[in-house]
Amino acid sequence: MTIRVWVDGERVDDKPAISALDHGVTVGDGVFETCKVQDGRVFARTRHHDRLDRSLAGLGLPAADRAFLDEGIKAVLAESTGLARLRYTVTGGVGPLGSERGTSGLTYVVMATEIERPAPTTRVVTVPWPRNERSAVAGLKTTSYAENVVALARAREAGATEALMPNTRGELCEGTGSNVFVVYGGQILTPPLDSGALAGVTRSLVIQWGRAAGLSVVETMLPMSLLKTCDEVFITSSTRDVQPVSAVDDRELGAPGPITSEIAEVFERAAAADEDPAP
Repeated sequence: MTIRVWVDGERVDDKPAISALDHGVTVGDGVFETCKVQDGRVFARTRHHDRLDRSLAGLGLPAADRAFLDEGIKAVLAESTGLARLRYTVTGGVGPLGSERGTSGLTYVVMATEIERPAPTTRVVTVPWPRNERSAVAGLKTTSYAENVVALARAREAGATEALMPNTRGELCEGTGSNVFVVYGGQILTPPLDSGALAGVTRSLVIQWGRAAGLSVVETMLPMSLLKTCDEVFITSSTRDVQPVSAVDDRELGAPGPITSEIAEVFERAAAADEDPAP
């Protein structure tokens, strides 16, 4: 796998490029975005840039220089063909050994690599470790991903590709890198953002485009137990799009179900018609 890397104005690929004292390295003080790229074209670029700035503001950092970021994106996508993953990260920059920030300015990192298309369906597991919906970084896409690493490792050990987590109230929240939807009683249901879930770009488009297509898509508190009785489950992310879930823990589901298939088709058509849907 070839990963193309750009750091602070220079294409570096596999060369050392970030200070060991960068706050993103020492304390995870940074935010990032992951985008889907098709033949060099970034899907929903504006929405991803907007969310990056919301995450930066939540950490008390200044907004990103979008023109500079786009320079890095252009550099790593110059040779891109087919389906690719784009990740760009902005950190608090070089700082002291501790949580206090330095004054060096932000660090910008942009990376891209080609990827395979997601499988038609996937298996997920539930894990006991909760998202804290009252955390100072709830809803921010920060680089502090240790909790996700542990949860995803549990999922991989169980033969799944994603782990679903509750929040501290015991409600269904989200996956390590995805949002979760369930189909119950003919409705598409998903946890609201005050559950602690990330405001996923694909999540918001599924809600918007699904409602425009006449589907009932509702944001509401969901008990974890609903995963045992619901009719269908699917997860969404920038690289998965709408991915049907074939099993939750030991419960097998017929996947894709009819409503999941319908919303997936709605999403695919709308995304093909609009590469950068307005926020």
